[in-house]
Amino acid sequence: MQFLDLFEFVFAALAVAGIAQSVAGWLAVRRFRMLDAPPRAASRPSITILKPLHGDEPMLEQALATVCAQDYPDFQIVFGVQRPDDTAIAVVGRLRARFPDLDMALVVDPTMHGRNRKIGNLINMFPEARHEVIVLADSDVHVAPDYLHRIVDALEQPGTGLVTALYTGLPAQGGIPATLGATGITHGFLPGALMARGLGRQDCLGGTMALRRATLASIGGLAALAHHLADDNVLGRLVRARGLAVGLARTVTATTVPEANLPSLFRHELRWSRTILALVPREFALSGIQHTLFWALAAILASGFDGWSLALFLFAWFIKAVTARDIDATLSRTHANLASPAPIWLLPLRDLLSMAVMLASYGGDEVEWRGNMMSTGRTGIYQSGASRKLVETELS
Repeated sequence: MQFLDLFEFVFAALAVAGIAQSVAGWLAVRRFRMLDAPPRAASRPSITILKPLHGDEPMLEQALATVCAQDYPDFQIVFGVQRPDDTAIAVVGRLRARFPDLDMALVVDPTMHGRNRKIGNLINMFPEARHEVIVLADSDVHVAPDYLHRIVDALEQPGTGLVTALYTGLPAQGGIPATLGATGITHGFLPGALMARGLGRQDCLGGTMALRRATLASIGGLAALAHHLADDNVLGRLVRARGLAVGLARTVTATTVPEANLPSLFRHELRWSRTILALVPREFALSGIQHTLFWALAAILASGFDGWSLALFLFAWFIKAVTARDIDATLSRTHANLASPAPIWLLPLRDLLSMAVMLASYGGDEVEWRGNMMSTGRTGIYQSGASRKLVETELS
């Protein structure tokens, strides 16, 4: 009996900690929104946006069109594919027809430059980049019209070498899998990223990475990232190692959640999860606290369905629902079309799925990315002897 009592106490304590974290994340989002201000009328350097593509993904044209429609005086977009029959080429053609005055380039080049295919694609595209400020942005990122203004504002802050941006989840279709994936990003990842920054972390979020050409050259160029699975994390570390800060743009983007079934969503989230585990194992373990409803359900089972545990579960669900819906309301004031509302009735399932992904992360180090199996090596670096040792030495 005492053994079960101990489990009751531990699970209940973790649920309470999760409730506190939900509130802290909600307050972080509100604080981020309150600090928002119109873009400053500072200098506006010319920008090149590099967009690596791979197939006609769900909502691809919609996402790319938001970048083409930027309210910015001078920018170039370079698209890149690695196969001449890539279906994304047709999407670029349609965008050229829709935005005939926009400076666009398309690079088709199969040359490999290491195990990271995205970075290899970017290396092939880079010679077409004409401007001093370089923005590396994923193909599935949807942005607000002032996205580039916000990036430049952050990049012009003294001592800043790299700028990144938050993102929400935008389901490509209806249904439970995409909805679960979207709420995991909007109501889990986003407030968590803001709390981490409030605690002093300067994580680089891979959806948007903006820096000056000279800064990129100083860290060895894109080639320095070619053998890394977590290229965003490595880029952030290399920039910080040169005494420069990783800034956060005062904007929120959205990333497409394309999954139509639970197995594909599970594989996608497992890739993220195992990568984070490889990079920051202690923080990864502590992040399990945020799955409040899982711990509250565990307390119910450990207590034998005692009334107090049922009340705790309902209270935890209420807090998660209220904070998630207020996050939606907060974001909608400036980014109305870049997020989907929290699915209140699916929140317990979301926490159960998150914990299942987390536990599965400890079962191996292989991840699937665009049909290719890769190994994190529990270091975030590809398994490749000499290059791995070199980079670990650089980052130590």
